[in-house]
Amino acid sequence: MATKGEAAAYPSAARISDSPCYLQYSASLKCLEEFGSDKSKCQDHFDVYKECKKKEREARLERNKTRSLFS
Repeated sequence: MATKGEAAAYPSAARISDSPCYLQYSASLKCLEEFGSDKSKCQDHFDVYKECKKKEREARLERNKTRSLFS
């Protein structure tokens, strides 16, 4: 585990707080904290977060289509 002043093990890995889906992620966690182990009450939050991540992934794949490894 990285300590203060030490580089992260995977410096290119994105932080969740940098994600466009951070608000949905936070809402899911807040719901879990509120309802404890009753995950069924948070299903709407999970679905919204899952859809956001799907769109984020599709956008990233589309951006990467135009990139070349050899340019």
